[in-house]
Amino acid sequence: MPTSPLTPQFTTPYDPFQEPRREDCPWCGSRRLRTRLRAPDPLRHRAGAFTVDACGDCGHAFQNPRLSAEGLAFFRRDFYERQLEEFAGRVRSARAVWRRHRDTAWRLSALGEPESWLDVGTGHARFPEAAKEFFPYTSFDGLDPTARVEQALLEGRVEEAHRGYLTTPGMAARLRARYDVVTMFHHLEHTPDPRAELGAALTVLRPGGHLVVEVPDPACVFAALLGRWWLPYGQPRHLHLVPRANLCAELAQLGCAILVVDRKAPHIPYDLSGALALTLAHAHPALHLAAAPVLALASALDHGGAPLFRRTRFSNAYRVVVRKGRG
Repeated sequence: MPTSPLTPQFTTPYDPFQEPRREDCPWCGSRRLRTRLRAPDPLRHRAGAFTVDACGDCGHAFQNPRLSAEGLAFFRRDFYERQLEEFAGRVRSARAVWRRHRDTAWRLSALGEPESWLDVGTGHARFPEAAKEFFPYTSFDGLDPTARVEQALLEGRVEEAHRGYLTTPGMAARLRARYDVVTMFHHLEHTPDPRAELGAALTVLRPGGHLVVEVPDPACVFAALLGRWWLPYGQPRHLHLVPRANLCAELAQLGCAILVVDRKAPHIPYDLSGALALTLAHAHPALHLAAAPVLALASALDHGGAPLFRRTRFSNAYRVVVRKGRG
């Protein structure tokens, strides 16, 4: 009997932090898999390595074996989050992040003035905070699997905080048809089941509402050139890297009208500087100081080359904007 693409075929022994390795693609069910990446966690000294496989038919890339729920919870503990945020601060300044959020909000102002907006994977809710400049009358809520969203509520960046995933039992049903806009900025790659998360996003959208999805592009040339040092691989946190064609086809199949597919504006100029920062992650502080000029040069190359990179296959991310059908 043929198996469903969503029915994993496992071969490895039980590990409480990892699901057994699967021999088929979780997106299309093909068994034509190849190892795309094998690397240790770059930010922590831990034994073992994580593997990213790619499907030879649809191009979907995924962590294999995948972290279990227990493994995800372990790597999401506050210590890891603090360490990750400290590292991110060395690659991109708070001012650069703010400018990016502001630019994204400006581009999305073409959606009009929605009444309600849910930012999924919001973290500290920096995007809703920036977006209020362009949407002063919109009610912004945040959803995130970490306690950061609850802190964002206390600090007034969102009006409601929801902790978990859209696929957390009862979450989509509780938020059904509440929002005019749902945004997922670099969230889908963290979810155990991207298809289910997309379906849940449409559940919480009102008919005619807009879904905005932005994810790393696994077809980026930097991924091949930099290998394990390509920052968007994000091991062990990133479970799936969905090709653009796959995401668009899935959203169309769900009855959405695709309005925008953009791989220019979503490009983040951090490929070279991020790779260098990863190589220095465990270096002695003295080496960090000595490497500061090289890191500055890498960052300058990232930003100087961005106008070219974002117009070619060097672009490291893409954004899709769709409208939910009214039927």
